[in-house]
Amino acid sequence: MKRFHVNLRVADLEASTRFYTEIFGVEPVVSETDYRKWMLDDPRINFSIEPQGACEAQSSPDTGVAHLGLQVDSQAELEEMRARIGKAAAPSFDEGETQCCYAHSFKSWTRDPDGVVWETFFTDGQRRDYGAAPRIAETLS
Repeated sequence: MKRFHVNLRVADLEASTRFYTEIFGVEPVVSETDYRKWMLDDPRINFSIEPQGACEAQSSPDTGVAHLGLQVDSQAELEEMRARIGKAAAPSFDEGETQCCYAHSFKSWTRDPDGVVWETFFTDGQRRDYGAAPRIAETLS
C-alpha cells in the first residue's frame, strides 16, 4: 500500500507546527529544530514541513510545496514505482540508499511535465540527524 507524501517549506516552523497539529488532531511523530513530520492514517499521508531555505537541493519556492511523493511499504513496491517512472518517459534520478529527513531510505526522483518534483521512497528506519539531500534540481534538468 502506498502513502501520499507532501513536503512543504514554511516561513515559521513553530506557527505551522501549531496549525497542522490542530488541523490533523495529533502531534508530529518527528519533531526536530528544523523539521516536523506527521504520519497520518486518515487520510493516509506522510506530511512534513521544514523552514524556508532548509534544503537548497530542489528548485521550489521559498515557501509552499517543496515536493510531492509516494512512500511505499517495500523494496518490491519501490522497484514497481521505478518501472512506472521509466514508462512515463520523464527525467529521473535513482538516488538509491540514502539518509535524509531523519530517516534511512531508498529513493527515486522524477519531475512531472510542469516541473513538479516527485519522490518515490521506501523507509526502513529513523535516524538522529537530518542527513544530506540530493541536488535534485540539477540532476533532473
